[in-house]
Amino acid sequence: MTTPRPDDLDAEDFAALFATVRRTAVHLELRDAYTPNDPLFLRWLDGRVTSADIAEHEHEWAEIVRTAVGRGVTMRRVRVVSEPLAPFTRFEYDGAGALNEAAGEQVRWLPRRQAIGLCLPANDYWVLDDRLVRFGYFSGVGNYLGAELTDDAAVAEQCGSAFEAAWERAIPHKDYCPQ
Repeated sequence: MTTPRPDDLDAEDFAALFATVRRTAVHLELRDAYTPNDPLFLRWLDGRVTSADIAEHEHEWAEIVRTAVGRGVTMRRVRVVSEPLAPFTRFEYDGAGALNEAAGEQVRWLPRRQAIGLCLPANDYWVLDDRLVRFGYFSGVGNYLGAELTDDAAVAEQCGSAFEAAWERAIPHKDYCPQ
């Protein structure tokens, strides 16, 4: 696979990246809102979407996770959150069990108050196999702006260490009681 240029990363490229992962994929999310105009999120706000609906709608992500986990890849995600939860974060919480965890991805929640003293990068990111980092960029209101890949070993180490520190403090999905 040819690694796409940063401005060329689209959903298909993202799925292709996961097809190359062999051991680990970790994701740190730092925002309280993403894609504020997402139709599924807007229907959820109106009370017309259940966690099962979220899982069904995001079946492509679930398949990426199931396929990777089936190859032996460990997938983990930490969401650093403000409490009380913002509406979009609550939406993510509602879907995490039926979507992420049901597909094999481990999810933990880290309230910002418990993140004091951690040095976390300024952007969301994935670290794939401890060697490749995919940064995601979003506007102030949560609109997706693009992504960037780096295989800089120092950046991968820094992001991996930051993730592990957050993971150790974060609360497993099944134990987290959102406020």
